[in-house]
Amino acid sequence: MSLTIQDIVHIFETKGHAQYDGEPVTQLQHALQSAHLAELQGADSALITAALLHDLGHLLHDRPGSPTTQGVDDLHQYLCIPFLRPLFGDATLEPIRMHVDAKRYLCLHEAGYLEALSADSARSLQLQGGVFTPEQATEFANRPHALNAVELRRWDDLAKDADMRTPDLAHFTRHMEHASNTHRSRLTTAAAEKTHKAA
Repeated sequence: MSLTIQDIVHIFETKGHAQYDGEPVTQLQHALQSAHLAELQGADSALITAALLHDLGHLLHDRPGSPTTQGVDDLHQYLCIPFLRPLFGDATLEPIRMHVDAKRYLCLHEAGYLEALSADSARSLQLQGGVFTPEQATEFANRPHALNAVELRRWDDLAKDADMRTPDLAHFTRHMEHASNTHRSRLTTAAAEKTHKAA
């Protein structure tokens, strides 16, 4: 099953009011704040969309509250990918998929990062495999889109501010539409070039 952009908006509108457990924001506020911080940093629509949707997986299952409090890793970074793949390219999907690993990477490489994690992020870290080993960190850093995943992680960490003002969901829906249209245009161009070469 795949989602449309209208489906995503509906999910945020109907489930986004849920509290981000352990944090002073809702799931929708967290998503909007992450996307807002990305936009303020000059990110393109593909990465802004990744920031908006990085925790969408939390809203695609029926577990109440935060699964980490039950000792469960809901694998949210992977759960949403099949639903989003028809809409977006790797510039959006890979930072989403890698944002948990980016936390594990930063815990190893940035002094004070581990100690500054929120309670829920620290709890989930243990369920997600803990701090990277040096070998794991090197492998992560060599992956395409790793830098963007780290940037997304930083916005994720900051997007838990009860007083932050952001544009509304409709504003970021336009970024989703632009990212999706750009991805589909590239697919069409690539298919046409392949057909031309085969002719």
